[in-house]
Amino acid sequence: MRLTALAGGTGAAKLLRGLVASIPPRDLTVIGNTGDDTDVWGLHVSPDLDTVTYALAGLLDIERGWGRAGETFRCRDAMSALGVDVWFNLGDQDLATHLWRTAALRAGCTLSDVTAELTRRLGAQALVLPMSDDPVRTRVQTPESWLAFQEYFVRERARPKVVDVEYSAADRARPAPGVLGALRDADVVVVCPSNPVTSIGPILAVPGIYEALDVTRARIVAVSPIIGGAAVSGPAGALMRARGLPLSPAGVAMAYSPWLDTLLVHDTDRDRVPEVEALGVRAVVTNILMTDRAGEAALARALLEAAR
Repeated sequence: MRLTALAGGTGAAKLLRGLVASIPPRDLTVIGNTGDDTDVWGLHVSPDLDTVTYALAGLLDIERGWGRAGETFRCRDAMSALGVDVWFNLGDQDLATHLWRTAALRAGCTLSDVTAELTRRLGAQALVLPMSDDPVRTRVQTPESWLAFQEYFVRERARPKVVDVEYSAADRARPAPGVLGALRDADVVVVCPSNPVTSIGPILAVPGIYEALDVTRARIVAVSPIIGGAAVSGPAGALMRARGLPLSPAGVAMAYSPWLDTLLVHDTDRDRVPEVEALGVRAVVTNILMTDRAGEAALARALLEAAR
């Protein structure tokens, strides 16, 4: 069974770990969000691509959900002592990734090339693709100004009111090599339990990807990142409301209609099933919380069963 997953960061990493415990990793292709990409200290940082890659390579810091396990922050502390603003944490091992990526990009490599080589060197066996080699940046409008997503989420800790969200330069971007083929040739497309607006939304904004999902013969199965009227993690609630989406499994289904076939929802949202199915999406009720590796594997098995 060939799987292609649309992925953000933390929630996606958990599900992807579960999937590669159930299927051969080489049968999995991950299309990662690059709308969160940013420049830190002159370096190109790809937070979601790195989180997914570290997870698939067994290197992710599971406690934090980002960065590498056993990380130290001596460089960050030294930068702070020099008066540099260090609101975006870069660990020492993680810093090596960004130094290596930035040098390769400046030498003329594409982000696809860099990501493929990075996954190989770190030992991740699944194929990880950026959504595009062209720069697309998610921006959040607050009552005061527009903020880059990392400024809103990390520096401001998602506290400002969200007025609007945009995917800057998405209309001029092209899908990265292999992305459309991965959607066309998949048996199952998985939409990970990531933020529909700022993790999956940028991927869908790249011309050609939404259309590919609309015509693929694959079964398309998503996992809701919303449980009991709240986001499992992160600021999905405020961002979905800004986009006029209900903070419920039905709101998730709306974000992915008309091409979504099945949505996995949590047991506590059993009473919301009719709302989801009124949108033409089959709802499967199961435990979608992933609090440990056993939970990740159980959800992956439930998803594969739903796809069948």
